Amino acid sequence: MPSPKHRATESAPPAGFGAKILDMARQLAQFSETPDGLTCTYLSPAHKAAAAQLRDWMHAAGLVVQIDPVGNVVGRYPSAAPAAKTLIVGSHYDTVVNAGRFDGRLGILTALAVAEYLIRAGGPLPFHLDVIGFAEEEGVRFAAPYLGSSAIAGRFDAAVLQRSDKNGARLGSLLQERGFDLAAVRGLARPPATLRGYLEVHIEQGPVLLDKNLPVGIVTAIAGSARFHITVRGTAGHAGTVPMSLRHDAAAAAAEIVLTVERRCSKTATLVGTVGQLAVPHGLINVIPGSCELSLDVRAGDDGIRDGAIADIVAAAQNIAARRGVTVEISAIGSHPAVPCSSAMQAALAQAIARTGIAPFHLASGAGHDAAMFGGLTEIGMLFVRCGNGGVSHSPLETVTAEDVDVAARVLLDVLVNLT
Repeated sequence: MPSPKHRATESAPPAGFGAKILDMARQLAQFSETPDGLTCTYLSPAHKAAAAQLRDWMHAAGLVVQIDPVGNVVGRYPSAAPAAKTLIVGSHYDTVVNAGRFDGRLGILTALAVAEYLIRAGGPLPFHLDVIGFAEEEGVRFAAPYLGSSAIAGRFDAAVLQRSDKNGARLGSLLQERGFDLAAVRGLARPPATLRGYLEVHIEQGPVLLDKNLPVGIVTAIAGSARFHITVRGTAGHAGTVPMSLRHDAAAAAAEIVLTVERRCSKTATLVGTVGQLAVPHGLINVIPGSCELSLDVRAGDDGIRDGAIADIVAAAQNIAARRGVTVEISAIGSHPAVPCSSAMQAALAQAIARTGIAPFHLASGAGHDAAMFGGLTEIGMLFVRCGNGGVSHSPLETVTAEDVDVAARVLLDVLVNLT
């Protein structure tokens, strides 16, 4: 007779998780602030309705469920040992504007479906399993990302309570209407000694797995990012009367900087650099640009690689400025360190993937995730699911297949029943 630990995987159905999860994602997408797309920002009526739906599904699955003071939906499958540590599996249910159905939500629903299966199968776990739908990760409404996961991780910043949305509604005031108590939020923090680890299933939000023709991949690290604002100042002049050799064209210098970013960040596989904003203030068709403004976003799974690239780009920009007779000012906007995933969690995911007959594949995440909040507190692991439509995400075109989601659910189930 098989041991209780392995009974769940041995009796698991050959398929079915994926279709169920996609159907729940479809149902959850009906709660939107806009009638012609999916928008679900923090504390909106749609957001509250989505939380209530998750709560109801968790309760029906057999989880012990609550919605905490910041809006996280927390469902627990308790261990038979009250003093056991807790493994958190979750992601976020808020969205960007005009979003897809799966960013964040796929991770919650996959964890929910697997937890329900474990409960129905009677598979005991040596740890408490907490399935968490984090209330806010995107930072769309109040420019304050990770509100939900930061509270659970003990990293909630009370300063964000003073932030307001575009209509002037203050975050602190809205939370007070819900009976918000800062002390209660502080009390949500999980002491590191009580945690077994953190796992998150997420769509890749990129085309790598699609290109590799793989349904899932193991995340090695959540990339560290650094953002800058760059101002190039040259000399404006008449487009018809200033010879090319005598120009100090700010836009031409900026264009050279953009190409420098592309060249430098193409040298390393895990490094990316983006100039997403580029403007000529007061630009006219018949005037040589006297100034140009651009953004810079550099990311890598290793902070040393990222910082080395930034140093090279800054030095090159100053050389371009000197050669062209313009000035360049570079000001930092903000940065976040890279968060490596635990080697033990990566190994557990790799073993589970291999048992499905699929070759384990590792890749870094260039996007931020709730998992980043748990870096340094406990072991973290992330499983990416192949994203269709060329890897498009944060868009209604975002898509995954039931078959790939089924693989992800089976991998998660395998990890849960084999993790000690």
